[in-house]
Amino acid sequence: MIKLTRRQDEILHIVKQNGPITGQEIAEKLSLTRAALRPDLAILTMSGKLDARPRVGYFFNDNYEVKRQAEKFLHQKVTDYKAHPIVVEKSTPVYDAIVQLFLEDVGTLYAVDSEGHLAGVISRKDLLRASLGNRNLQELPVSVIMTRMPNIITINSEETLLEAAKKMIQNHIDSLPVVKEVDQQKNTYLLLGRITKTTITRAYLEIMEK
Repeated sequence: MIKLTRRQDEILHIVKQNGPITGQEIAEKLSLTRAALRPDLAILTMSGKLDARPRVGYFFNDNYEVKRQAEKFLHQKVTDYKAHPIVVEKSTPVYDAIVQLFLEDVGTLYAVDSEGHLAGVISRKDLLRASLGNRNLQELPVSVIMTRMPNIITINSEETLLEAAKKMIQNHIDSLPVVKEVDQQKNTYLLLGRITKTTITRAYLEIMEK
């Protein structure tokens, strides 16, 4: 994105407040000549910040403002928005996992092994499916019903919220575990956090409101 000069910022402000406005009128408000403003107006027009119409004048490009706000969202990193993951051991009974899910008011639990590495993902749908069967949920471990590696869709801290959103939409899931690879070991990760659809929606509203 082009870094604007102070004068160019002033021009944008004038056009926002008074557009459509002619180049001569802008020059008068800044106590400058029309010729002195010509390079600035050309830059602002070519960059898409302003539009110009013959015999009408300059006006602010609302589509540019929307794009500028969207670009802020596109570059937000997962590390700045990840939440604390709700974790259970993979030997945890399904019954206890259901209780944990409702106590924490989340849609997904993450199972870890004895070394604290991500072992599986347990969704609300997984728990519902297990509870509908004629099984003893106190004795059935979550390791039987969870999604295991390498079928877990993950994301790392340095990826963007846009990449997280794409992964969730493409894979029809509601959340992603934020992970860090362990010593270059394939499919072995430390669990750092979680990103959900709600997280992304909240981030988008926060950025747009600013």
